[in-house]
Amino acid sequence: MSKLFLKRKVSSRESQRNAEKLLCVPLRLTSAILCVLLILLFFLPLPALAVQTSIERTALTLELLQERVRTPILREGNLTIDLRQMVIDLRPENASFRDAFYQLLRKELQKTGAKPLGLDLSYSLVQGDFMGSDLGLRTPLYGQEIAPIFTPIEQEQLENLRLVCLRALALTLPTSKDCRSLLGTQSAASSEITVFRGSLALVQTRFNGEVSFPNIFFLQSVDAQGATFIQPTNWNETRFSRAVSFTGATFRHLSNFQGSIFFNKASFKQAQFQETADFQHSIFEDTANFNQVNFKQLAKFNSVQWLSSADFSDVHFFSQAQFTKANFEQFLLLTEATFDQAVIFRETQFAQAVSLQGASILNLADFSDAKFAKEAFLAVSGLSFNSNQAKILGNSGEIGKRFCVPTLQGNQNVLRNLGQNFRQQQQIADANSLEYTKQRLRLTELGHRLISTNINTAPLANLKRLGFSINQAEAIAQRRQIKPFRNNSELLTLADIDLETYSLLRDRIIVSEPLSLGGWLLQAWSWLALSVLLLLSGYGTSIWLVFGVGGVAIAFFGLLFWLSDRYRRLRPVPIIPTYYETISILVSFSCLEFFSLLAIFRSAEQPWFTLGCLLIIIVPVPIILLMRLYQQGRYHDLLDVSYFTEDGTLRQLRLLIGRLPVIPRNPTFRERYMPLLWTRRWNWLNYYDFSLNNLVRLGFNDIRMRDEHLPSIIATLGWYEWSLGLLYITLVLWTLSRTIPGLNLLIYLK
Repeated sequence: MSKLFLKRKVSSRESQRNAEKLLCVPLRLTSAILCVLLILLFFLPLPALAVQTSIERTALTLELLQERVRTPILREGNLTIDLRQMVIDLRPENASFRDAFYQLLRKELQKTGAKPLGLDLSYSLVQGDFMGSDLGLRTPLYGQEIAPIFTPIEQEQLENLRLVCLRALALTLPTSKDCRSLLGTQSAASSEITVFRGSLALVQTRFNGEVSFPNIFFLQSVDAQGATFIQPTNWNETRFSRAVSFTGATFRHLSNFQGSIFFNKASFKQAQFQETADFQHSIFEDTANFNQVNFKQLAKFNSVQWLSSADFSDVHFFSQAQFTKANFEQFLLLTEATFDQAVIFRETQFAQAVSLQGASILNLADFSDAKFAKEAFLAVSGLSFNSNQAKILGNSGEIGKRFCVPTLQGNQNVLRNLGQNFRQQQQIADANSLEYTKQRLRLTELGHRLISTNINTAPLANLKRLGFSINQAEAIAQRRQIKPFRNNSELLTLADIDLETYSLLRDRIIVSEPLSLGGWLLQAWSWLALSVLLLLSGYGTSIWLVFGVGGVAIAFFGLLFWLSDRYRRLRPVPIIPTYYETISILVSFSCLEFFSLLAIFRSAEQPWFTLGCLLIIIVPVPIILLMRLYQQGRYHDLLDVSYFTEDGTLRQLRLLIGRLPVIPRNPTFRERYMPLLWTRRWNWLNYYDFSLNNLVRLGFNDIRMRDEHLPSIIATLGWYEWSLGLLYITLVLWTLSRTIPGLNLLIYLK
């Protein structure tokens, strides 16, 4: 019995403890929530709290309005009518107050005093339509009539409008009504504009009705940060002389800024456009900031003049974005922007770089007929673009040259997708341009690996010679003994290395596995071969460059073979060419070289390097052989007979793929091949024909060197060009396969 009682007592205590634990859980949760709320209360920025908490507003009555009008406040050095935190009822059912509201404000705001009054509607709620155009001063635009009304500074602002209108006319852009009147293309009776002389503050203001500010010239700043526009807003042909801010504003309906002019900085940062945003034919004289804006519906920026930089970083275009016929005079920043639907840049002009770094193109980017200045390009580092789901359009042969990435690392997929995009559209030239860009970056990386200092293996002396101090070099040595560096940026984890030193030396150092001598030689060979391919053919992307290179080589070797065959000795019996033949060969050589060099300089990215590379290949060996030939002289049989023979059985255009430069020893072939006739006036053409046969495997006659009494130096010259011809014909066929769409399909399409 006692044991049973003890068991029950123990079990009751355990149940009591469990109950206490269960009660403690909600108490702990409650205390944690209270702590979080206290942290938010003390550390959350005040503006964020202000948005979340409800604003206490006072209903604006006629008496209160009269009092505020009579007693303006001083705000940022300007007198301002204070209507903050009000409920302003301008609905039709309150027509008497609405009429008095506009009448009283118009009377005060239109005064022609030296210091104009501003209007502050911050944190207010406006019910009904707000006709801002009824508050401005209607005035003619002609200088003689506005002189007594406006101050000299205000007249200067109006003169700025005239200059903008003149520039718009010079660019043949559509002009507004006030511009047409300023330029004298409209009657004086209608040449008026509404001028708002004071500042306008709409911070966190909520408009439940339509907002209308059409054809108004704001001479002071407009601050509409965090404003909410429920119904359509009309800012059509509005002029903002000072800075304007719609930062964090919300436009829940159509927002019309068509034909507006922003003379100063315009900020729409973090704004929300939930319906169509229309900025067509607007002009931004200063920086335009659309950073982190969301365009839920169509965004129209057609024919907009961006005279300073335009920042669309982190913008999300949920619907189509139109920039047709826009003009960007400075940088266009689309960094980290997202385009869910098509973005149109047709006939747009770009004077500076366009940054698409980290942007996402999910549908279509159309750059058709876009014009890029010489220094303009599309920076696409980190671009998110899938060629199977999206497309990029542009003028064939032009758009591919405008893409730019700083390094190959991290951008190989970008270049591959862009190249695949243009191959699918049969824009082979653009795909090849991207391939050329990719290989140039690869060449840079290879060169960097060959000559840069590997901080994982470099001795202390090399690190000091590179520019590191003694302490820095020792810190690097100690760190790599513990753990090798994986990338250059890990140098900044060392206390002795500052950012300035790292920025100065990061392009001269690498982090990689140690290379053996054989590995280094293989990389050096890869670098050399890639350099030659890039210089002589643009990595198989320019057939005219390849033809230009071949033309230079054919003319050069043709002249050498003519010289070695026709100019043999002066004594005792001269064997030299005639004057006519000498003039003919020199003139023809000059013409061939001229047109070949023209092709090189028009097609090559670095024409002088291309020419230097070609001359290194074709000039030294033949010139040394020729100098040796004339130094030792010629003493052999058949001295007065040409070294070159032609097949006398046929005279036709031949493709001589398997032909060798020397005739066989078989007597039958010797009967077929006859020496060149020196006495013919057209004999000099045969040497070009032989050079063409050697290099391109194509010729009008099968011309070869004889096999009897042939100086070894002459044979070496022929075999040297023939060997180069193997490489050259391979380069030609490879380039043709990459530049002709029909051949290209056989290689790239799967």
